[in-house]
This record gives sequence, structure tokens and C-alpha cells, in this order.
Amino acid sequence: MPLFYHRPTVLTPIRHGRAGLRRGTAAFAAKSIAVPLLAEEFTAAAHSFPIVFGEDARQGALAVVGLRQDQNLFVDEKGAWQNGAYLPAYMRRYPFILLEARETRQFTLCIDETADQFVAELGAGEAGERLFDDAGQPTKVAKDVLDFCGAFQRGYEHTRAMVDAFTSAGVLIERAAEAKLTTGERLGWKDFRVVDRAKLDALPDATILDWRRKGWLEAAYAHLWSLPRWEALMALATSRAA
Repeated sequence: MPLFYHRPTVLTPIRHGRAGLRRGTAAFAAKSIAVPLLAEEFTAAAHSFPIVFGEDARQGALAVVGLRQDQNLFVDEKGAWQNGAYLPAYMRRYPFILLEARETRQFTLCIDETADQFVAELGAGEAGERLFDDAGQPTKVAKDVLDFCGAFQRGYEHTRAMVDAFTSAGVLIERAAEAKLTTGERLGWKDFRVVDRAKLDALPDATILDWRRKGWLEAAYAHLWSLPRWEALMALATSRAA
């Protein structure tokens, strides 16, 4: 299953005709120390947390949100996301997702029925937003969700292409991060990759121009600007330990 998802089910008016959404929290991400990130999010996300690349291209780009196993430093004990911190689109999409059918190779909108936001049957007067109207037609909420998921999927494919290009060009190098907190605890990350600035600057002009047109050059520099956020993350880990 993709990260966060437990029981994604195809969204249909037959099964979800009375279903709806209610206001939820970020508690579903409380145990995640990394969240997938799209290339178009790098500039905004760089102000909040380090951005790294997985040890292989399939893992794509990741926002580092924790240093201890099962502890997301941006989700508090009440499930609230840290005020002012960037909220990745991967989290904003939840509990919806587009899944590809193996037979038809077509994407279908699904919803994770285990999500706290999901209400199987929204009663009259109950707080929440319906996904289908009484005639079985998608509401504006459902249409907006489909548009968002479609945009996310396109962004995911664009990001995957970017990471593949970075890997092929040889600008990604392996790194590890380790620190000793003031509490004496040692924390760290390993098996991730970052852009090597010297290798990036040494690329042929044609590649630089191509990446600039695709927005990948901006993403590469935003990633580099995000790396000092490791120190802020460690400070946050120290504060949480205290």
C-alpha cells in the first residue's frame, strides 16, 4: 500500500452515495519520518524541512519530517500539523488517491475508508460534506478532489522524470546525517542522496537550459537551500525530547 493508505476503495455512487468527509487532523502521518514531495513544491517546502532523494530513483523526492523512528516532528500529540510549516500535497490529497488498474492501465479515484475524515453515511444535519448528491452525481467536493488528484499524478510523473534525469546525469551523491543532541541522544539518517553542487554546475549548457525550462534547475537549487534545515530539525527533536 502507498504510505498512509490501508483500504483504498474505488469511489462510486452505489457504495458511497451517502458518504462524506468531515474535518480531520494530520494524525495519520504522526509516525512518518518522511513524506513524498513533488518537484513543484520544493521552493515552498525548503523553508520548513530538508529535502532529499531516496537511495534509488523509484523513491523520488522526500521531505524529511522526523529523526526518530515513528515520530513525525511536525505532528503534535493532538494530531495538529505545525503552524506555519508547509503541508505537502501528498498529505493534502489523503484520503483520496488515483490507482491504476493493471488490466486497463487507467486510473480510478479511490478513497481510504479507514481514514478519520471518511464518514460512511453522513446523516442529515451532521457536520461534513457529501461526495455525491441525492441523484448520485458527484458534488463539487468530489470534482475538486478528482482535479487535485489528477494534478498530483501529473506532478508525480514530472518529479519521477526529474529524479531519473538527475540520476542519469550523475549529479546525485549518497549522504548520511548524524547528530548528538544536547540530551546526549544520537540521531541520524542514512541511505539518501543529495545534489552535488559542483557536479550540477559542471553540466553542459544544453542540459542546464533544458532543466531550467522544465523547472528542474529551480528544484535542484531549492533542494540545496533546504539542507541547512537539518539543524532546525535537530533542534525540534531536542525540544520534543525535553
